[in-house]
Amino acid sequence: MLGISMPASPSDEHGHGTHTASTAAGAFVEGANVLGNANGTAVGMAPFAHLAIYKVCGQSHCANTDLLAGIESAIQDGVDVMSISIGSPARPNFYTRAIDIGTFKAMQKGIFISCSAGNSGPYKSTVSNSAPWCLTVGASTMDRSIRTTVMLGNGEFFNGESLFQPKDFQSNKPLPIIFPSANGDTTMCINGSLDGIDVKGKAVLCERGRIGDIAKGLVVKNAGGAAMILMNTEDEGFSLNARAHVLPASQVSFLDGSKIKTYINSTLSPTAMILFKGTILGTSPSPMVISFSSRGPNLPSPGILKPDIIGPGVSVLAGWPLNVGSFPILGSTFNIISGTSMSCPHLSGIAALLKSSHPDWSPAAIKSAIMTTADVLDNQGKQIVDERLTPAELFATGAGHVNPSRANDPGLIYDLTPDDYLAYLCGLRYTDNQVRIVAGSNASCSIVTSIREGELNYPSFSVTLGPSQTFNRTVTNVGNAMSAYSVEIIKPQGVDVSVKPDALHFSSMNEKLTYSVTFSPMESGSGGSIGFAEGSLKWVSSSSSTKYEVRSPISVTFDNSK
Repeated sequence: MLGISMPASPSDEHGHGTHTASTAAGAFVEGANVLGNANGTAVGMAPFAHLAIYKVCGQSHCANTDLLAGIESAIQDGVDVMSISIGSPARPNFYTRAIDIGTFKAMQKGIFISCSAGNSGPYKSTVSNSAPWCLTVGASTMDRSIRTTVMLGNGEFFNGESLFQPKDFQSNKPLPIIFPSANGDTTMCINGSLDGIDVKGKAVLCERGRIGDIAKGLVVKNAGGAAMILMNTEDEGFSLNARAHVLPASQVSFLDGSKIKTYINSTLSPTAMILFKGTILGTSPSPMVISFSSRGPNLPSPGILKPDIIGPGVSVLAGWPLNVGSFPILGSTFNIISGTSMSCPHLSGIAALLKSSHPDWSPAAIKSAIMTTADVLDNQGKQIVDERLTPAELFATGAGHVNPSRANDPGLIYDLTPDDYLAYLCGLRYTDNQVRIVAGSNASCSIVTSIREGELNYPSFSVTLGPSQTFNRTVTNVGNAMSAYSVEIIKPQGVDVSVKPDALHFSSMNEKLTYSVTFSPMESGSGGSIGFAEGSLKWVSSSSSTKYEVRSPISVTFDNSK
């Protein structure tokens, strides 16, 4: 009828929701693959969990009213875990963000909340969904590559990735290779930029940026190009992910792309071949933090380290709607895509498993178990690296990479109640009205004992140091009834860290003990007006039967200007 809008369809018109839902709780499906790659049995993290799915976004927009309505519906339906693979730019407060407001009420109802950290990395202070009542999840790679190899006419070769690996492409046939370097538009292969340039039958080197990778492939294909080599930006470094390109292609690192450029510019008749290697397992280093994963510090609350954790978010295979997408994905029941949206449901499913195993644990207890048992080393036994292949900062990894098995038996947990979060909000010096927007109409800081950010019983430490600061933490014994722990400290450079007491002795399950940590700047300081340093605090059990290591990362920001 004219003048009457039809209700929005509940169908997934984008594919994002289907992919994330099946990652969290998809059933076992044998023979899953995408374009013949990553073949095997697909399964979500918690395959026997029940799914309740709420559509809160259209094709290109997620309205705040819809977000809040979806969260409210999930609360009313009695869900145990909420998975939110939605983000928005970081803001300096919590009371203007719908997700932070809605999820506070979910936390009050005992619901565990997992949120994506955002895809605005590798730049600092970009992390989204950073409220302490949410588990904020960054993205890491896995040890699987959908491998391609670019072979140059001079014998040099460079490994890359592509999901589209057509069998009818003559990989062993050298193609003339061109880098259309007249200006920034042509180097990035944006729409119309290749007009008048002879790329027919050639491999085209394109820089990433300005438009999407698939769109660049269409530009090259429509101009007559036979293949495309995508070169990372310098900020993207060595980060690679498999995409369903529309023509034979390979994404390569910034360093390798620079070498290919040099070859093209120094050779009279440069050529290249793209060899398709299919699925390669056991790649290293893995995991590594992908470049797009948003980073801390936490803009609205620098005293809370974010992200909390990283999990698989690169080239993830999961379910896909048949009628969504275009060539070569259209009609596929699975797809491989990347983002912190993909890492978030991994953690949501893990949280569901932990909730099933420990039904009496609070959302904060589950978060603590995940964070304090996280891996900090990769599959080579070295510190997890970032897109530059240098040791990743805590602002990228949080506590580290999730280890579900260890999270099921953490030994000690850092617990929190809704009242603790209210005291924390009041400590941010919000007005009563601002606190009520987040915490509800009955909240009043005049009757609440506020606490500093660092006093929240969080499983990590984020400290801004001018003078010395002391914080208290309380741990609950969920391991062996009779147990003893001693503290091990890796001090951040330029910081003295003291813990009292330095040993904890438990005599029963669920017993709580409190310790204090004092952070003091050393005379040498940070060597500048503002700098960062990292360390860790770990409680190690002395039991011979079960060895527990309960680790908390320490991030220190020096501010000598104060």
